[in-house]
Amino acid sequence: MSELVRLAPAARDPASRRVARAGARLAGLGLTTLETAGRVRGLPSVASRDGARERALVLRDAARRVLDLHGIEVEADGPLPFGPVILAANHVSWLDPLVVASLLPCAPVSKLDVASWPVIGTIARELGVVFVCRSDPASGARALVTAAETLAHGVSVLNFPEGTTTDGTDVLPFRPGMFGLALRARVPVVPVALAYDPPSLAWVGDATFLPHYLTVASRRRARAVVRLGTSILPTSGDRARDLAQAVHAEVVRLLKEP
Repeated sequence: MSELVRLAPAARDPASRRVARAGARLAGLGLTTLETAGRVRGLPSVASRDGARERALVLRDAARRVLDLHGIEVEADGPLPFGPVILAANHVSWLDPLVVASLLPCAPVSKLDVASWPVIGTIARELGVVFVCRSDPASGARALVTAAETLAHGVSVLNFPEGTTTDGTDVLPFRPGMFGLALRARVPVVPVALAYDPPSLAWVGDATFLPHYLTVASRRRARAVVRLGTSILPTSGDRARDLAQAVHAEVVRLLKEP
């Protein structure tokens, strides 16, 4: 996002201080994860209306704690929607679901790999995260069914229709799957544009999670900028691909907006 006003560069910390900061934050992340697991344990089933809603609230609280712990300030612009809606965002980092969920209780759609991460994968599933293997049509179909049930419970769904992360300088074409669900469920789609300062918070290519996490955790501070567009309510004459293109154009516009 070329118009983003950057944070003033801070004096570079000694390596020992960066290592100590990353270690302390990693320990704090572990504690937050355990506390979140304890909160989830006593909740109604995720398949129930109350369970889905309460889990979205727990995720919101946990996301806020994690971002605050890591010195990541969230700057939001635009109207927060009243759910249930489908939030369609560009995808830049593993931080994206935390950033959006810290503003609005929701159930993020995540790649299936995260489900196998130790501890975090199990808790993510308990919090209502919808897992999908985008190369597997059957997995995609199951994810759409789960997302439809989530919307029916009154909880918004956060989708990243690019299907992968980018460095934030461009937005890949949006896949139409979740937009077809918006048409069938008659729920609005909210365009969401995400950008980070510094841009190195982007998690792209073959970068593995732990080294990137430690780089983020060693930073003194960072910022996430979230721009929300006006809700787009599908009509009976719309097609999923056309809706995907319209939302894509709005996300691009929001990223370029000064």
